[in-house]
Formats: sequence, C-alpha cells, structure tokens
Amino acid sequence: MRMEPGDQTSGMAPDRGLVSATRRPRQEPGTGTQEGAPGPGAVRARRFLLCLYLVGFLDLFGVSMVVPLLSVHVKSLGASPTVAGIVGSSYGILQLFSSTLVGCWSDVVGRRSSLLVCILCSALGYLLLGASTNVFLFTLARVPAGIFKHTLSISRALLADLVTEEERPVVLGQFNTASSMGFILGPVVGGYLAELDGGFYLTAFVCSSVFVLNAGLVWLFPWSEVKLSGPEDDLPRGRNQALWEKTDSAVQRAASAHGTPASPQGTPVSKGPARLLWAEVLATLWGLRSLVLSALWVVFLVRLLMAVAVMLYYSNFVLALEERFSMGPRAAGYVTSCGSALGVLAGFALGPLLRLYGHQSYRLLLHSSVLTSMLLLLFASARSLDVAVACSVLLSFSTAIGRTCITDLQLTVGGVRAGGSLLGMGQSVTAVGRVLAPILSGVAQEVSPCGPPGLGAALGFVAVVIMSRNRPHSGGQGGDQLKSE
Repeated sequence: MRMEPGDQTSGMAPDRGLVSATRRPRQEPGTGTQEGAPGPGAVRARRFLLCLYLVGFLDLFGVSMVVPLLSVHVKSLGASPTVAGIVGSSYGILQLFSSTLVGCWSDVVGRRSSLLVCILCSALGYLLLGASTNVFLFTLARVPAGIFKHTLSISRALLADLVTEEERPVVLGQFNTASSMGFILGPVVGGYLAELDGGFYLTAFVCSSVFVLNAGLVWLFPWSEVKLSGPEDDLPRGRNQALWEKTDSAVQRAASAHGTPASPQGTPVSKGPARLLWAEVLATLWGLRSLVLSALWVVFLVRLLMAVAVMLYYSNFVLALEERFSMGPRAAGYVTSCGSALGVLAGFALGPLLRLYGHQSYRLLLHSSVLTSMLLLLFASARSLDVAVACSVLLSFSTAIGRTCITDLQLTVGGVRAGGSLLGMGQSVTAVGRVLAPILSGVAQEVSPCGPPGLGAALGFVAVVIMSRNRPHSGGQGGDQLKSE
C-alpha cells in the first residue's frame, strides 16, 4: 500500500479505508456513530460526510453549467453535424477506457491523491475548453476531462470506505441527492452566463474555477479527524476470499516480473515507484477478472440493461411528447424539472425504504427495476398526456433508487477493498450503454415514436428475469465488523 506524503511522519496509515475511531454496537445511518450517544468521533465523521456531499454538489454544478452549451458552441466553431457527433462521442469513449483504470489507480495510491489529481485535471480541461477557438482545440480540451472526470466515482468509493455496509446505501443516496441538486442549479446559472458577451467562454472559466474550488476543499478536508486503515482492514470475507487471494498472487507475480520484491501480504516493496505503481494497477485488474466472471457478471449485466433502457427513454423524450401530444419544449422542460426534483427526494426516501426491506438492497433493486420497466411500458403505450407525464415523473424516482442500489450491490458483492476499481468498472459498463443507446434508439424510432421506451421496457424486463434467476452472493460479509472495530 502506498502512503500519502506526510502520512508516515504523522502516524497515519494509508487513506484507502476510513473507519471510525471507536467500536459501535448500533449506529445511526450516515454518521457511523452510536445511536443516542454521539461523541466527538460522531461529529467528526458526520463533518467528513458533509464535506464529501459538498464535493459531489460542486462537481455536477460545474459540469451542468457547460454541458448543455457544448453542442451549440461546437457548431458555432464551424463543425458539421457529423463532426459534432464524433467530437461529442470522444468523451464517452475516453470514459469507457479510463473509468476502470482510474478507479483501480485510486485503490493503489489512495483516495486523497487520486481525487485531487482528477479534480485539477478536470479543471484544466474546462479551462482549455473556454480557450478553444476551433474544432481541433475543442476536441483536445475534452481529453483531460474524458480521462480524469471521475470525481463522483472516487467520492463514492471513499464513502464506502468510511461507513459500514448497512449504512452505505443511505449515505450513497444522500450523496446522489446532493449531486443532483447541483445538476438542477447548474443549467440555470450556465444559461444566464451564456447570454452575456462571450457567454460560453465565461461559463467554461467559471466551471474551471468551481473545480479549483473543489480541489481546495478536498485539500482542506479534515483527513486527520478520521482514522485511516490499511488494506488488510478492507479484505472482503466469505465466498470471494479465495478470489482476492488470487489478486494478491497476481500482485506478487507482477512485482517479481519487474524485479521488485513483494511483502508477505502481496504489497510490493518500494523500488521504482512509477513502474511499480502501474504494475500493481494492472495486476489488481487482472486479479479482478476472476471475481467479475464468477460473482459480478450478473450485477454488471443488469446495470448495462437498465442503463440502456433508461437512456432509450431519454433519447427521444422531448420528440415523443411533441409528436404524440403536441407538447412544446418548454412544457417538456417543466416535466423534466419536476422529475428531477422527485429524483432528489428519492435520496431522502431511501433510508425508510431500506428499513422496510430489512436493508436488503438486492430486493429493493429488483422491485425498483420492475417498477421502472412497467413505467416505461406505460409511457410507450400511453394514450393521454396525463398518463405520460405521471410515468415520466415517477420514472425519475424509480431510476434514482435503482442507481443507488446497483452501486451498493457492486460493493457488497465485490467488497470495498477494491471499491474504486469496482465503481470504475461500473462506469465503463454505463459508458458502453451510452454508445449502444443512440444506435438502438435510431432503429426503434424508424418503427414508431414509441419505439425507444418500448424497447427500453423490454430490456428492463430481461434484467428483472436475470436478477430473479441469478442472485449474486455477497463478498463483503465481514466488512461491517471490521469497520466497527
């Protein structure tokens, strides 16, 4: 395990896992503290969580200021629709290949370093975007963000390090709620700035400044107020223990291949830091192969199917409302805003729902997927505007619940030891969906305006069948006990 600069002198262990300082027989969700007796450790843990929520808010606030303006700006630079489409897809392609690598890299070097690097590189990308005066510079400016824009994934991995398995879905839901609020407010500010002279360049500069502010916030985090644990504390127990032992063996083999001795725990001894770093990253990814093939394939397949299903619905949402019900773009925007607000409320409803389900996120994911598929089918077959609007608003709620549950399920099955790698793989799977959804949507729209949501409903029901017949086993059964100690 690599240590952060200064960790060795301050007596703190590497920042891959964050745990509370005291043992807790019963905890309040989202705080990691003993119910009824919040001590100093409780306040510190809660303060750290609130700081992470603010990071998520600022991240999507900055991004959502610029993203709605990208297609207009690239066309103003003289790009044809085809070129604009290729430039737009470059970001998704970079995310497809970088998500897993950056996630694994955060497991190796630590959350603090990786989070700072990703935020600062994203700030550089948006600063270059504001300085782009032709299509080539515009495309070049998208490269840093495409590779390093993984702030939310690393933040979720850090949250998973901090809280217990029972608390994790609630905390992730609250984090998603904070991020969604940024996505609601960002377009309003970006639209106002875009109407000023040099609006896009000003908006991109403000976005870059927001990311710099976010990096400063991460730098000033109260890292010393939480106990930091080494990799041994994050070992997943139970059914997947043997698979993680294979990962450790892979690290040893990679270290030996590069002429670097390894410790008995599988962590190579310092020799050639840069070469060793990438050897450990690649070895960890190779070791995860067995885990994915044996236990996580169901989770990732369900994630892909549900992602494509929802993207198909959004791909022609405004066009479908206009062609089927003569609803204008402004009214469709109001419907989208109402749905987004309900999606924010889903984060607050997640805690009571999990208690109702006995903290079984898999069952909640199954039922939310059934609800999402039924709403897609109703939207595709709706004959009245009222039914279509009701389905649209409720879909925001069910998909928000489903996103949180599928993220929690990845960490439950794979264990939080490689939380960054697992969440990065999930983002890569979603990126595949972003590539497939526009193609499938175009084919389905050739048949009918109802084609994309109808096809999405079919894919959703396929995901439900797969979940019903293949329940993944948990690989992190001992995680809660370890974190509470």
